[in-house]
Amino acid sequence: MSVTGLEVFDTTVQKTMIWLNDIMEELHWQDRHRAYLALRGCLHQVRDRLPLEEVAHLSAQLPMLVRGIYYEGWDPTQNPTRERTAEEFAAALLDYFPQDIAVDHERVMSGCIRVMTKHVDPGITRHIRGAMPRSIAELWQKALV
Repeated sequence: MSVTGLEVFDTTVQKTMIWLNDIMEELHWQDRHRAYLALRGCLHQVRDRLPLEEVAHLSAQLPMLVRGIYYEGWDPTQNPTRERTAEEFAAALLDYFPQDIAVDHERVMSGCIRVMTKHVDPGITRHIRGAMPRSIAELWQKALV
């Protein structure tokens, strides 16, 4: 049975829910809204550190609804951001959890990276990781071990 009446919308909602459920499982969370915040924060941190061409390559791999989250609030004139360290990358996630001071931003980032790597073509993720500043690429690799 269709929820929206449009198969394309139902499909993207279903795929997005898979991503959120995978994040909840990775992080041992029961709160889907927290998983959404983690996904949104991680996608924005990745996006903001990529050259424009790589932003587009990654977006092509995302379900339509996740792609909308990815581009939300984006200013392409600011890419890539000046914040280039792994610490800045992970710590920026705290902005997405203003009421949740107990969030472990490094754990959240690692979990989201594992989920993204699970759902995005391996060639694209290698390419994206290679376009990241070295310390962030190392954080990405560490998350996969």
